[in-house]
Amino acid sequence: MNRRFFEILPGALSWATIILMFLLSRFTPTAVAFFIILFDIYWLLKTIYLSLHLRATFAKMKESLGINWFARLPEGWQDIYHLVILPMHTEPYEVVKESLDSLMKSNYPKDKMIVVLATEESGGDAARKTAETAEKEFGGTFFKFLVTAHPANLEGEIPGKGANETWAAREVKEKIIDPLRVDYKKILVSVFDVDTQIFPEYFGRLTYVFLSSKNNLQAIYQPIPLFLNNIYQAPALARVVSFSATFWQMMQQSRPERLTSFSSQSIPFQTLLDIGFWHTNVVSEDSRIFWQCYLRYHGDFRVEPLFYPVSMDANVAPTFWRTMINIYKQQRRWGWGCENIPYLLEGFKKDPLISKRKKAYWSFSILEGFHSWATYSLMIFALGWLPVILGGKEFGYTLLSYNLPQITRLIISFSMVGIASSAVLSFVLLPPPPVWFKVRHKILYVVQWLLVPVTLIFFGSIPAIEAQTRLMLGGRFRLGFWVTPKHRM
Repeated sequence: MNRRFFEILPGALSWATIILMFLLSRFTPTAVAFFIILFDIYWLLKTIYLSLHLRATFAKMKESLGINWFARLPEGWQDIYHLVILPMHTEPYEVVKESLDSLMKSNYPKDKMIVVLATEESGGDAARKTAETAEKEFGGTFFKFLVTAHPANLEGEIPGKGANETWAAREVKEKIIDPLRVDYKKILVSVFDVDTQIFPEYFGRLTYVFLSSKNNLQAIYQPIPLFLNNIYQAPALARVVSFSATFWQMMQQSRPERLTSFSSQSIPFQTLLDIGFWHTNVVSEDSRIFWQCYLRYHGDFRVEPLFYPVSMDANVAPTFWRTMINIYKQQRRWGWGCENIPYLLEGFKKDPLISKRKKAYWSFSILEGFHSWATYSLMIFALGWLPVILGGKEFGYTLLSYNLPQITRLIISFSMVGIASSAVLSFVLLPPPPVWFKVRHKILYVVQWLLVPVTLIFFGSIPAIEAQTRLMLGGRFRLGFWVTPKHRM
């Protein structure tokens, strides 16, 4: 089996499932009816299971936010340097300033922090002026402050975050780390989206976990992304999508055996050197980095959950419909993480040092994860009525046909307990409200969770299917990197 087969596999599985939904509903409606009842019960149990993980992570995160981690650091923290890379394109200075302000206000010695504002040459004068303003305001705040400019149109690269990060990391190695002879093993690299704002104890918590962990060079340290910076500017659908992404990452933190890297993250500099930095020809570099490391260390690698958050932007544009389009594009880009499937499976074929158990576990997990992302929502909301519509008169006269919609509706209603807990937690996580936030807005922020079925299908299944289909077709259908526009009202 070659790489092309592995590229076709996830899309083929998803489309086969969708086609079989219709065919089996037409020709074996009774079997499909029993299947969907069992599937809905499985979904109910899984919802309860994941809700318990969500509550467990929330409790740990709340506890972590109340601790002065810098005061708890063990001996040896003085040797640790934090390299912060902020890749940017044409984001407004206001967004960049907010992130740099949060670094400046953190409860950690600034003389242990190296900050790199990684601009793109393709960003033109706007990016250059933003960088100059940032350097003028913050250049003397940290141990070192460096502005880099990733050249456009380098051969073999896909223009995007991964290529920019790699250029920036190599530049800071050449211009700062090597001349000062800083120990690579004592540098933690935090790669943040340029809208990422840290909470005061982030570097204290990160350093504490790093120094307390065994085999600490063979791990990525993952915070919880809270998409809250501009949450009060976001329409209801955007809020639900943003909170859903946060809650999924929170659930995964309590399941570290399934946790992979996502968005903003921290990694030892020595580890980056071992793998040759981020791949520059992929779109999903933030998840690919985990698989690069996993294969490089022959399966002896993990993502270490921090149970501590960072705050990022919700996806907001100047108009409602532009926001909807941008959310879809962002979800499609996240769904393009399926490009890691052929990379991983091909890597497993070539590496005899990774155990068969680990290969089987991760092969199933990554395939099942992308398959469920693309199909489960459609199965939940379609299979309850497809057999009734397509099953023919004979099935239509059966008691099972009459009761199927009621049974599935009842089971799905029970699963709303997960949505209810999400609604409660979303309120707890909200930052202090603006003065215009009244009682009617609070009611709206509860009612918005009724939009979950819409978000699961139109901003979940459909963009995931499109991404997998593009990978399956290959060639000109492959996705390039799309920068999520940052906006402030």
